[in-house]
Amino acid sequence: MSTAGVPAPLDLRAFACPMTWVKTRIALERLAEGDVLEVLLAAGEPAESVPRSAAEDGHRVVAVEPLRTGDGFRLVLAKRGRGGEAWR
Repeated sequence: MSTAGVPAPLDLRAFACPMTWVKTRIALERLAEGDVLEVLLAAGEPAESVPRSAAEDGHRVVAVEPLRTGDGFRLVLAKRGRGGEAWR
């Protein structure tokens, strides 16, 4: 499996809300429809709020899982469909 063209994870573990969602939303805006974004978040409010905000904005939450290092969570999002259609 090739990883060419796959962006590095967006590491936001050092940031608090609402900056975690602001930075995630900006990164999503730069992607094409259906592209995937991987975000690393600190435990607590960021790991709870960012997936919820992304889903409310119409993006698909593919995965939320704890990091093996124990210092946060890995969030995988797929950008919403064409014309702002939410994933169903």
